[in-house]
Amino acid sequence: MERTVKANVERIRDNIAGAALRAGRQTSEIRLMAVTKTVEDNRIREAIEAGVDIVGENYVQEAKRKIEKLGRPIEWHMIGHLQTNKVKYAVRLFDMIQSLDRMDLAVELDRRSKVLGRPTRILIEVNTSEEKTKNGVSPEDTIDLIRNVASLENLLVYGLMTMPPWFDDPEKARPYFTALRELRDRVMEEQIEGVKMRELSMGMSADYHVAVEEGATIVRIGRGIFGERDS
Repeated sequence: MERTVKANVERIRDNIAGAALRAGRQTSEIRLMAVTKTVEDNRIREAIEAGVDIVGENYVQEAKRKIEKLGRPIEWHMIGHLQTNKVKYAVRLFDMIQSLDRMDLAVELDRRSKVLGRPTRILIEVNTSEEKTKNGVSPEDTIDLIRNVASLENLLVYGLMTMPPWFDDPEKARPYFTALRELRDRVMEEQIEGVKMRELSMGMSADYHVAVEEGATIVRIGRGIFGERDS
């Protein structure tokens, strides 16, 4: 029998609590994001009713339609690759952009946020695996990018995001989560003015418990909540 969305959310929260306990962390430090690419509106509503308070979307147009339909009882985060020509829509739609990985995008986000009259919260996406097929700034270039982004008046750097390679064994993802946490610590040591390293967005359906053990504050779960997506 297929689990309900509510049952899936409850199971994941229990797993998060267990991982937090193993790591000596408070469960309240970790937030559950529902990743809703291609997910039907009624299923997203079920997740919200089950207590999910962050929704992550990959595409601006899909998010726009869903936000118009479902409203803003929760936060909407952009987690997909953001093109500069979509920034003017993104700053209006999203409470946070989790996928900033280059300076030209930062400049456009800053410009559009100034026009809108409010700053945009962002996470820096780091390619911890340095795979050529993945988006994200390289770990060695991250601090320089953060320094440059921090000089922009209308962007607020809140932390880091990563997506490790997919493994059958979630333990193999651990080094990439550890790397992001250690990079976060190095950024904090730099004491860059205006930069807050509050968030580590890492961990997905297959490996979120490992990410929590390594310091995740946001885990991004799609399949674990909604089941397999339609292609």
